[in-house]
Amino acid sequence: MPEHRAREHHRNRVQDTLREEISVIIDGELSDPRIGSATCTEVTLEPGGKSGHAYIQVVGDEAEEQSTLEGLVAARGYIRSQLLMRLGVRHLPEISFHIDSSEKINARMDTLLTRMKKRSARRANSQSGAART
Repeated sequence: MPEHRAREHHRNRVQDTLREEISVIIDGELSDPRIGSATCTEVTLEPGGKSGHAYIQVVGDEAEEQSTLEGLVAARGYIRSQLLMRLGVRHLPEISFHIDSSEKINARMDTLLTRMKKRSARRANSQSGAART
């Protein structure tokens, strides 16, 4: 049992380090005009550690997200070489970039939940008003 916990702890540390370093590289070192204001929100590694996914949050509309994603895919080799040099590791997982849309989904869910609460409050008020008469 302790072996799995140690392996999981190591994977979490690697994911956090990759997330921080990718954010720093995106913010300060990439000069591609396609890459807008973006930050790496999460990195997940596959169980074998050979590949991973970096989720990028972009400020802007869908066109801005798409152009940023294209710029990051084009800069994948540079980002990989910088990560290898900075982390000082022999092997680095293959990273694929994806747009992080969790904030948009959460905002949409919040609006839907607010609407549901308002509707249920209106129904409760109309039912209590009908019961009084």
